[in-house]
Amino acid sequence: MGPDRGSHATVVLPVGEVVPDHREDRRACTVHLRPRRATALGSDHMTAPGGGAVSVVVFDVNETLSDLEPLRECFTAAGAPGDLLDTWFASTLRDGFALAAAGAVASFPQVGAGALRYLLAGRGGLTVPIEELVGSVLAGFTTLELHPDVVAGMRALADAGVRLVTLTNGSAALAARLFDRAGVADLVERRLSVDEAGHWKPHPASYAYAAQQCGVPLEQMCLVAVHPWDTDGAKRAGMRSGWLNRHDAPYPEVFVPADATASTLPALAAAVLAL
Repeated sequence: MGPDRGSHATVVLPVGEVVPDHREDRRACTVHLRPRRATALGSDHMTAPGGGAVSVVVFDVNETLSDLEPLRECFTAAGAPGDLLDTWFASTLRDGFALAAAGAVASFPQVGAGALRYLLAGRGGLTVPIEELVGSVLAGFTTLELHPDVVAGMRALADAGVRLVTLTNGSAALAARLFDRAGVADLVERRLSVDEAGHWKPHPASYAYAAQQCGVPLEQMCLVAVHPWDTDGAKRAGMRSGWLNRHDAPYPEVFVPADATASTLPALAAAVLAL
């Protein structure tokens, strides 16, 4: 199955490292090879061993599959700037990562509520009480929808016989309702959460938990996410990874490169199937 002709996908082959083609025609799936460069990552620079074709794709949920943009209205309706959504979500991830690094864990609503209260403290111009805004933002997750390209990408993988699961730093129940609303619940075999794993991603234990639940080796799994920190964490844990680069952003050099990259999920699905 070839990549979506309306997007640009790149695939990393085992013998080298991808060099994206930035020429004018960006529609084709272009693969360039060059010797893998030396890095300062040492033994932490993990590349999943060749385990044959990918048998399980593990999806991140928040931002990767779900569109958080409607939450912006929660902020603006309360007199807060819309871009506070981005600051809040990044702060929530930061605090969850900090807890994982310290060997502790808390749920996404707990961490998210605390991060938002911190950001709103002393802020003028709010038209509602802080707790009302906190409740509105967290409740907004129950009505989010999938990005428009998600269903086609998921179906392409499922039609190829790939098992689909999710692994979220959020709620597995919310992910289940997200898929129910989109009519694709039948495509998702398992909806996993770090709440059961005991560590937020990108802690290695979270990826190991997914492998244990699916009953397959890590190297036969591919983590798909919009977050480079997530694809990096999966690679270091032993999985393969696919980066969904929705915003044509540069991949951070400090992270282990993903095995496949594309700007839409159907194109990334094609690239993952080619691994």
